Amino acid sequence: MRLLPSFVALALGLLVSADPLLSPYRVHERRGHIPVGWSYDRKHDSTAAIPLRFALKQNNIDAIGDYLMAVSQPESEGYGKHWSAGEVFRKFSPSTESIGAVLAWLEENGFDSSRAKLTRNRGWIEVQATVEEAERLLQTEYHVYGHETGQEHVACDSYHLPEHVQSHVDFVTPTVHFDAKISKRSGSGSPDGTARSVGQPGHGTSPKTTGEIQTLLNQLESCDKQITPICLRALYGLVYEPLAASKNSYGIVEYTPQAYLQSDLDMFHSNFSQGLVGVAPEMVSIDGGYAQTQYTGFEYNGESDLDLEYAMNLVTAAQPITLYQAGDMVEGASFNNFLDAIDGTYCTFEGGDDPTQDAIYPDPYGGGYEGPEDCGTAKPTNVISTSYSYNEADLTPFYTARQCAEYAKLGLMGVTVLYSSGDYGVAGNGGYCLTPNGTYSLNGTIFNPSFPGTCPYITSVGATQVNPGSTVYDPEGACEQVIYSGGGFSNYFAMPDYQKTAVEYYLTNYYPQYPPNIWNASGTSRGFPDIAANGANYVVAIDGTFNLVYGTSCSSPVSGAILTMVNDARLAVGKSPIGFINPTIYSSSFAGVFNDITMGGNQGCGTAGYTAVPGWDPVTGLGTPNFPKLIAKWLLLP
Repeated sequence: MRLLPSFVALALGLLVSADPLLSPYRVHERRGHIPVGWSYDRKHDSTAAIPLRFALKQNNIDAIGDYLMAVSQPESEGYGKHWSAGEVFRKFSPSTESIGAVLAWLEENGFDSSRAKLTRNRGWIEVQATVEEAERLLQTEYHVYGHETGQEHVACDSYHLPEHVQSHVDFVTPTVHFDAKISKRSGSGSPDGTARSVGQPGHGTSPKTTGEIQTLLNQLESCDKQITPICLRALYGLVYEPLAASKNSYGIVEYTPQAYLQSDLDMFHSNFSQGLVGVAPEMVSIDGGYAQTQYTGFEYNGESDLDLEYAMNLVTAAQPITLYQAGDMVEGASFNNFLDAIDGTYCTFEGGDDPTQDAIYPDPYGGGYEGPEDCGTAKPTNVISTSYSYNEADLTPFYTARQCAEYAKLGLMGVTVLYSSGDYGVAGNGGYCLTPNGTYSLNGTIFNPSFPGTCPYITSVGATQVNPGSTVYDPEGACEQVIYSGGGFSNYFAMPDYQKTAVEYYLTNYYPQYPPNIWNASGTSRGFPDIAANGANYVVAIDGTFNLVYGTSCSSPVSGAILTMVNDARLAVGKSPIGFINPTIYSSSFAGVFNDITMGGNQGCGTAGYTAVPGWDPVTGLGTPNFPKLIAKWLLLP
């Protein structure tokens, strides 16, 4: 499981070290292409301010997979003995040597102690610099990029670090990454969507719809046409009333401007769960996030309405739902904002704010959230579901490795983290695939995996469907209506040990007949998704009407609700939450507890994609949950 730093080094092709006394500069990160929707605008003003952040290397991070397996593998003596936030902090806090090396280098380049600030968790060093100073320090050139919506972003094509500093730094922001927007937007706040649709991770990952429903069907015999809660309960055997709701928790993550409408929740619940009418989720605001109502429509309300309506219904009125609403209407937010707030070891140890200005908050340009950045202020729930994603190729190997390690830390603390696997089959968001030169194209032929779906420390959720003409008592197939279940093999992350038997069986018996230059055919990379759930024909109340909705955006919150009820059963008998589930669900003791999906595929990139087959496959993973079998197996574990 010691895969992150070694694979990152491999992916970047780092040069062999030279004489340390000379400490030559080396390329630390390089971006191969400009993400879809962005284009070069102009050279950045040399006198403009840039809030540089240096992500320091963490101690013992190469062994984080081993630590996680010790509390997550069912055969382990330490199963379920999760760590406290303090234990996580002490184990992974960057060394004094790393802090000293970076501070000394900054001081040599004119940034004395009054300008270079170490965050309270010792994980970041922050410096306010002019563009001219940053370009000299990192041997790069900063540009301003424009998005098709009017958003602007500051970035460079690559940057350099001295050889003796490289080993102490994961990455620097803002540099090559397009996960956050730090410059003043033009036209933000206009109702035509300007600067609205890129204010969250993975532009293009929202659920899809075929429009308004004329006649509402709520019978089991109609589940091939409309999915309602009774369909899901019948498909997955979810007949359960919570017993330990006060000890349990389930969190849904949304990124502003996506927001729910209470009137939509009430409309849905009045038809499917009367006890929830008038009930709102318990909202935790992250960096100015709020349930905005200024802009409405499917683009703004579809995701959040979907997630909350089904999550709340399936866990029943007895179990409160936590809504993590990240980012304000101007700046938006990235996954790093959420991780800052949810994991105190990522930003500020043992809670509280770290009132230093970073690349996003406080908004240095005015008009946005100007309070302190939320760091360690949000308590993590036992299960967290997120229906947003990037393409893996949008981000650099160092950056994805750092985030992936943070999900491992959450697993160590007993948190189950679910991410939707994507809606475009083997293609990336929007149906874009990669080309031989590393750029995106709708005509590309190289498979484009999602992130964090490829992170080995989260559970990736694909999508299935009740096949046309079938019932909930018939086997489901892979989703091939409107969307295709995202799946495939990572280009960044090595195959984790817990997955080897299942993936090797697939590659031995059902090897994809595609040229090795369009997919990662090494046989040593992380496969995804891990599991699946229905993602087609959902009935969702959006802006006062019922709509048919499709996507892995549906399957992730439904899977999270089912796992939340498993947690309830364990907590009711005095056991720990299930935490990081992958080592358990891939184990031989859990064989047969998921409904195996053997029909359908996930086309994309001009191909038929992969095919659902017996056992694990890169379309539907291990299959869909069978709640009675899952709860019985997990109750037997310590």
